Amino acid sequence: MKLHQNLSPIIEQAFEQTGLSGSPIILQAAKNPDFGDFQINGVMGAAKKLKQNPRDLSTQVADILKQNPTFSSVEVAGAGFINLRLSPEFLAQNLSGSLKITPNPTPEKIIIDYSSPNLAKEMHVGHLRSSIIGDSLARVLGFLGNDVVRQNHVGDWGTQFGMLVAYMVEQQQENSQFELADLEQFYRNAKIRFDEDENFANLSRDYVVKLQGGDETVLALWRQFVDISLQHAEDVYTKLGLLLERGDVAGESRYNDDLHNVINELSEKGLAVDDDGAKVVFLDEFKNKEGEPAAFIVQKQGGGFLYATTDFACMRYRVGKLGGTRLLYVVDTRQDLHFKQLFTASRKAGWLPENVSAEFIGFGTMMGKDGKPFKTRSGDTVKLVDLIDESIERAAALVQSKNPDLSADDVANIARVVGIGAVKYADLSKNRTSDYVFDWENMLSFEGNTAPYLQYAYTRVQSVFKKAGDWDIQAACVLKEPLEQQLAVELLKFEDVLHSVAESCYPHYLATYLYGLATLFSRFYEACPILKAEGETRNSRLQLAHYTGEVLRNGLNLLGIETLDVM
Repeated sequence: MKLHQNLSPIIEQAFEQTGLSGSPIILQAAKNPDFGDFQINGVMGAAKKLKQNPRDLSTQVADILKQNPTFSSVEVAGAGFINLRLSPEFLAQNLSGSLKITPNPTPEKIIIDYSSPNLAKEMHVGHLRSSIIGDSLARVLGFLGNDVVRQNHVGDWGTQFGMLVAYMVEQQQENSQFELADLEQFYRNAKIRFDEDENFANLSRDYVVKLQGGDETVLALWRQFVDISLQHAEDVYTKLGLLLERGDVAGESRYNDDLHNVINELSEKGLAVDDDGAKVVFLDEFKNKEGEPAAFIVQKQGGGFLYATTDFACMRYRVGKLGGTRLLYVVDTRQDLHFKQLFTASRKAGWLPENVSAEFIGFGTMMGKDGKPFKTRSGDTVKLVDLIDESIERAAALVQSKNPDLSADDVANIARVVGIGAVKYADLSKNRTSDYVFDWENMLSFEGNTAPYLQYAYTRVQSVFKKAGDWDIQAACVLKEPLEQQLAVELLKFEDVLHSVAESCYPHYLATYLYGLATLFSRFYEACPILKAEGETRNSRLQLAHYTGEVLRNGLNLLGIETLDVM
């Protein structure tokens, strides 16, 4: 249920009866549960405008709210804050609503661009954040009833492929069978040649032209490069438990045929102009160091295209062909300016209508303990497969030390779920716009705000029901103890949290909520015996445990993290 949506009309009516019609309510969760469950902060601002005493006005609102059975207490505090405590009866009647999610009455067609690795090389840790943040957003937005289209905008076109073809032809390797590791080595060698040998660089550019022109020999090699690379990416996605599939791939090559149209239309609309042999869009909204309109280059000297050109074509496709009404780009924060310029120019060109939103979902960098981007000890980029495997190995050692009697198969399964969950949660529990320090010890800990802690909390709930025997989920629920009521309030916030994630695209809101729920359940579990209780108290506490388990399971799943019945 949407708790805010249920409470707001009641408060609005009280505002109207006290002459505050139209004033913002500003309903927030109380920071200290000793004072209540929610707090109304809107009266003070309204009182200032009306030149009335805020505490007197708040008292009038409170007197009206006290008559409503939704609240067990309504108290005015300080200069005019109103503290609300929900009644046990309201909580008990609505507890099952914690799992009843209201689908979006007007579903959006949401296009999410995420992961998007460059091909012909292995995925590395730099691809992790986009992949798992985008995956979580796709899950949450889809769960709320939206039509979500995942787009993996892989780098499968351009100069690097011309370099690869040129090198393989030169080495007479074009008819050989090769693997991704071979491609990586070929690419490193080709890059050295490209930087040092002008003839090789020109040959590489010639092969790019042939590729763009549809030369069958070059295309055949290119298809091999792409297929090997995508198979590797799929293996990584499967290991991480991501939703991305081969059908979600929409690489740069898809838009090749539209690039000339993009340039022509930008020119016809007076947006792209010639500048020293290049095609440039000058945007007044962005200034260079001299205070002049910044240049957004869309075609290089000599006619070559850039990322911007492809991104324009991609924008046209996602709005015009896919019918997207909300476009999300889950990309490194360092690309912020590029996408601001892209969105602005697209609006001017008419490719991004006013009824379509385009949002840059930026994320920071994964750092090592030394405060620098996360690397191997030798200073190399960490391969994503190696990171996943190491996390599983570390988790296996922890699981075996805690449960030495587990079978090898059980250890392997638990280690996989815990290890991968730890990597994902360590990222998703942080504000995505911030850099964060990657720390094995912290992320695999069974204490604190970690995936293992939350996964264990879920397992703890399941252990209750293995001993519970018969109980009735439909029976009347009675909530007498403060911790019972606090847990019920927290459970009813679930849908509001999901909508907050959907609107803001900050998955850490959900992670923070789940951690708070798990810690509250732990306090409830210790203070309010479940199985030793009797009658309606026992049954009511089992209901609270059941809904806690379901919210934890659903919430972690929306973060892309599995749960276990036994750990």
